[in-house]
Amino acid sequence: MKMRRLLLFLLVPLLVCAVACTTSTQSQDRVIKTPVPQRPAGQTDVLQLKVDPIPVVRIAFIGLGMRGPGAVNRMTNIEGVEIVALCDVIEKNVKKVNSQLEAKGLPKAQEFFGDTAVWRKVTALPNVDLVYVATDWAHHAVIGVQAMKDGKHVAIEVPAAMNLDEIWALINTSEQTRKHCMQLENCVYDFFELTTLNMVQHGLLGEIIHGEGAYIHGLQPYWDSYWDDWRMKFNREHRGDVYPTHGLGPVCQAMNIHRGDKLNYLVSVDTKAIGNPAFLKEKRGEDVKDFRNGDHTSTLISTEKGKSILIEHNVTSPRPYSRMYQLTGTKGFANKYPTSVSTYALASDAIDEEIAKDHENLNAHSFVPKDVRDALMEKYKHPIARDIEEKAKQVGGHGGMDFIMDYRLIYCLQRGLPLDMDVYDLAEWCCLIPLTEISLDNNSAPVEIPDFTRGGWNKLDGLKFAQ
Repeated sequence: MKMRRLLLFLLVPLLVCAVACTTSTQSQDRVIKTPVPQRPAGQTDVLQLKVDPIPVVRIAFIGLGMRGPGAVNRMTNIEGVEIVALCDVIEKNVKKVNSQLEAKGLPKAQEFFGDTAVWRKVTALPNVDLVYVATDWAHHAVIGVQAMKDGKHVAIEVPAAMNLDEIWALINTSEQTRKHCMQLENCVYDFFELTTLNMVQHGLLGEIIHGEGAYIHGLQPYWDSYWDDWRMKFNREHRGDVYPTHGLGPVCQAMNIHRGDKLNYLVSVDTKAIGNPAFLKEKRGEDVKDFRNGDHTSTLISTEKGKSILIEHNVTSPRPYSRMYQLTGTKGFANKYPTSVSTYALASDAIDEEIAKDHENLNAHSFVPKDVRDALMEKYKHPIARDIEEKAKQVGGHGGMDFIMDYRLIYCLQRGLPLDMDVYDLAEWCCLIPLTEISLDNNSAPVEIPDFTRGGWNKLDGLKFAQ
């Protein structure tokens, strides 16, 4: 009996260890790998890429449907910009924007229109520094790659790439040509997001351990506005989070992704497709049985430093517009949606004494009073917003954040500074499109997120906007 007890005493820890090791190995084996192609010889990363200053930035716009005309208008409000070319499949779109330039007393731009290949003439123009792409999703990456090969910097509307091949093509071309490739993610420049980022960088929320973001926006009023029905077609043919960048971008910036941390893997779940097939049947008489994209997709991401991120996508349910945007830190919490007033909850020792002096019992179990919130927003207003806020709100574009995005792009190009967002941000924020589909098609299996920097994810010490 004593011998049996002794054997059990010795064997049980070994069995526990063996089971734990087996479970760990099985867990690792269960992650679907996504290979990282070897960096071509002679090619280096473009982290903090700097190029020669461009005092006057000559811009060609490709795509003048829903987003392009607004971008042209915003650029006319920035000094040191020349609009030299306008391109769209539809002639009247080009003519309309050109007439708006003339109405402002500006020179007419060169016009390109007529088919889906005419953009190739635009990227080849010798008098262009920056190609601004606002076409349908299918043309974003191919135009971006060619523009860089033709010696142009490129700014591409979201999502800039729809699959891993496109992502790696943009990365490799940017690294080879040493040209900027920036995704036009406007939501990182919204005023609450910028202010909260500044708070995070000053340590007010402590260490950010969890973030949430989303794109929840019923598109029923807009489905018929997309040229050739390109957006509905993509949702019909693909499953997963097909529009992740608005929610993911601000969270990744607050977590210093590829600036000290990296995304490791994701797991995605979705609901069945009801809303969009119902729309197609009611509005177009189509009885679609094989609609791929579920009404609601939720994706959990784990980072190298032990942080978590939740990203959601829903473009059909009757819910108020929301990008969620929540940051949970060790000392505080930031929340933008769905409350009517974006606000914070902070540990009492994290609140500045001067701001909190007229309040008692401030604690992280409830949101701070409105006057405390307003005082925090004023104190920690991001320097970029402070510099340009009044003009941004005047010019507009989603309340001004679009103008700040364009202003910062031109500001950095004119001064030869690194852009606020690089091609690796583009890659990390877009990769959810193909990777969530892989997860869902494999019964919500975890899927590895590649290190798009190919080993450079911890070379930079946090996110810093160039001044």
